[in-house]
Amino acid sequence: MFTATLLTNPTVSVLDPNLVRSLRNAWGGGDVIWLAPGEAAQFTLAAMPDNRWQIWDDLQGMQVDLVIQTTTGRRKAILLADMDSTMIEQECIDELADAAGIGEFVKGITARAMNAELDFEAALIERVELLRGLDEGVVAQVLETRITLMPGAGELLATMKANGAYAALVSGGFTAFTAHVAGVLEFDEHRANWLEIKAGKLTGGIGRPILGRDAKVQALNEIAVRLGLTSDDVMAVGDGANDLGMLGLAGAGVALHAKPAVARECDIRINFGDLSALLFIQGYRREEFVVPPRVSG
Repeated sequence: MFTATLLTNPTVSVLDPNLVRSLRNAWGGGDVIWLAPGEAAQFTLAAMPDNRWQIWDDLQGMQVDLVIQTTTGRRKAILLADMDSTMIEQECIDELADAAGIGEFVKGITARAMNAELDFEAALIERVELLRGLDEGVVAQVLETRITLMPGAGELLATMKANGAYAALVSGGFTAFTAHVAGVLEFDEHRANWLEIKAGKLTGGIGRPILGRDAKVQALNEIAVRLGLTSDDVMAVGDGANDLGMLGLAGAGVALHAKPAVARECDIRINFGDLSALLFIQGYRREEFVVPPRVSG
């Protein structure tokens, strides 16, 4: 048995009930269940439709995301999340570079690395080197003035944790940022790279080993084993090429507003919804969402 979930971003468009019913009828699905009126709906299917990706492509033109999963085991016990452009709306290294006056150049490198056009580790070393001499106080300044949470982040963490899930933030970015984001959102743990600082200045160096694609896979395996669970119990979410390993291994690997090279490799692609989409595709209704205390990015 499979479950098809249709969802959209309600701040931009509304999910048309006629569209949902028409697709359900065309595929011979079960009763439509609205998880949030005008925002997300689901129905069951006896088999995976042969024209799944053709329909997905058609729906993208209507700003609607379509996810089809095996019905059993949709609710996950572990959340493994990337940080930059996933749990937060920015790329931290780009913001640091912007403060250093080299923002546009570094953004170009970041975009290419995240789309698998450059080696992640080499690109990270190159970008960090360009930050040499930057005052360490800029890190706190960027955190305070430039970093904002991705919409739906608070509800995602609060709801999954209220239902017993374990949450880990695993980033190819920097510990100074993951510590803050993990604290605000109440992740159970965080892993990232650390910037070398001497005499109050960034040296342009980065600690070794560098946390990249393989380290994210290692984190998934380590956490699952520690908790007595398997990769099938994991929901992983990310947007860049260095996330592909964990996205492919997780029971539910979600490409969130992902780079094209990443999205092509993933069966779960969220291009219009926000992080609350990760709750809808687990079958949570909007009224089941846990609203956390007011948080700031």
